[in-house]
Amino acid sequence: MNEDFWLIVPVVVVWALLAVAYAVAPWGDMIGYAWVWGFGSALFLGLAGLLLRRRP
Repeated sequence: MNEDFWLIVPVVVVWALLAVAYAVAPWGDMIGYAWVWGFGSALFLGLAGLLLRRRP
């Protein structure tokens, strides 16, 4: 594993937590933001996977 992977992992976690926070927010119009943050988290997770597969 390389340091780039470990730099992306906290970003994935933060974006996923924000997606969950917006999904459970008591305001009804926040669910759209949950989709945005969740999609961003999935993109960064994909990037982390690509970095994990990269040869050192």
